[in-house]
Amino acid sequence: MEQLNGLVESVLESAAEHELWSPHDTIVVAVSGGPDSVALLHVLHEISLTRTPLSLICAHVNHGFREESRQEAELVRSLAAELGIPFELAEFDIPSVMKESGLGPEGTAREKRYEFLIETARRYGARSVALAHHADDQAETVVMRLLRGSGLAGLAGIRWKRIEKKVELIRPFLRINKTALVGLCKEQGYTYAEDASNLLTHYTRNAIRLEVLPFLESYNGKVRQSLLQLADIAGTEDEFMETETAKCFAGIVSANHGKYTFERAAFAAVPAALQRRLIKLILNYLSAGSSSADFPKIESVRRGTLQEQPTTWILDLGGGLTCVRQYNTILFSSKPPKRQVSYTYQLSLPDSRLWLTEIGKVMTMTLLERVDFFTQGEDSGKLLAWFDGDELILPLTIRSRLPGDTIKVMGLNGSKKVKDIYIDDKIPASERSVIPLVCDGLGNIVWIPGVRRSMHAAVGRHTTSVVLLFLEEAGKSEVT
Repeated sequence: MEQLNGLVESVLESAAEHELWSPHDTIVVAVSGGPDSVALLHVLHEISLTRTPLSLICAHVNHGFREESRQEAELVRSLAAELGIPFELAEFDIPSVMKESGLGPEGTAREKRYEFLIETARRYGARSVALAHHADDQAETVVMRLLRGSGLAGLAGIRWKRIEKKVELIRPFLRINKTALVGLCKEQGYTYAEDASNLLTHYTRNAIRLEVLPFLESYNGKVRQSLLQLADIAGTEDEFMETETAKCFAGIVSANHGKYTFERAAFAAVPAALQRRLIKLILNYLSAGSSSADFPKIESVRRGTLQEQPTTWILDLGGGLTCVRQYNTILFSSKPPKRQVSYTYQLSLPDSRLWLTEIGKVMTMTLLERVDFFTQGEDSGKLLAWFDGDELILPLTIRSRLPGDTIKVMGLNGSKKVKDIYIDDKIPASERSVIPLVCDGLGNIVWIPGVRRSMHAAVGRHTTSVVLLFLEEAGKSEVT
């Protein structure tokens, strides 16, 4: 009884520290029939009777892997009956389910097991599902993640609690080693099952438990304790970094219609550790929480953002995610960049309004007999332009950009490539295809709205009539 009381005190201490439950909570206890989960059910039952009122549900999954599975299910059923705890059983033919899931046997079994446990918790209105992972499991997990290559979040190992589909998964035994749990079962005479597959080293976790950790212990007899300390330290520091990353995200990232952007200067001012986490957070948002953000992808985005050249690039991050650098702006999207649009329209008097459906804009042309254009001037930096009505050759053609396009810019001797103008003005590549080009009746480009106008049909002192062109977003009021 002394050992049971010791474990009860240890679990209550951990439960208080990590807020694993409150009085009168309903908890589904996952019981496989092994010594760990049998000990968990007994400890939680003792707590519910003597320390904190809890309602327990015993849940068991028969994966159908071994001949002993039915016997183990009956063992757990008998245990629940002995303690007066409701019992729930799920039986799966995992080999058959594997064909549909596309996962291996362990992955499929885990998926179906958690699906059943969460569904059971919902049926009973339970706050949480208690799992029997212990300190040895934690040490093995940290080693596995070290071998795989992991960041701080991975080194934190198994968490005391986490939310899955609005149900908490709690692990009250994470500071208790397996030896203590097996010792409790033997001292109290609790019946439990032995899973022979735990001795098969072709499973990675088994190999780490049976071969790797004993080897490491030959160099450091306290290596398991060191791994637990690493997990504790990494876990608390990871939580701190998550909070700081959220603050950083709120400070420098703009979200708009499923796209996330930040400015290069603001990003460069952030410490490298937060830079990586910020990129990972954005990619996780775009991929709905799936783990598509591995270190090489994150680092390629980070380094590409910090380097001086090139100033424009696009990275395919897989899973439909892209990152685009547009000079000093970095843009993340879950959709591929817009395809190059192609269109050609004609506009001539007395027509006054033309819808450019491909780019969602409207071109308006107005003929003015007399206007104080000397006061208003020709503003090539806005989406309107003035032309001499007698010199402008109609009809006008409004079209998308073509390779090799050039324009005779006012104040410049000769022509300049439209592409070079876009580059000089740092117009992002993703925006260039939606800027229309206005050509006169001879095919000369006379205006690039918002960018440049040409030297053709310039308004002068002897101008008697003026053609006003205006480009606006579709749906906005017409300029007259």
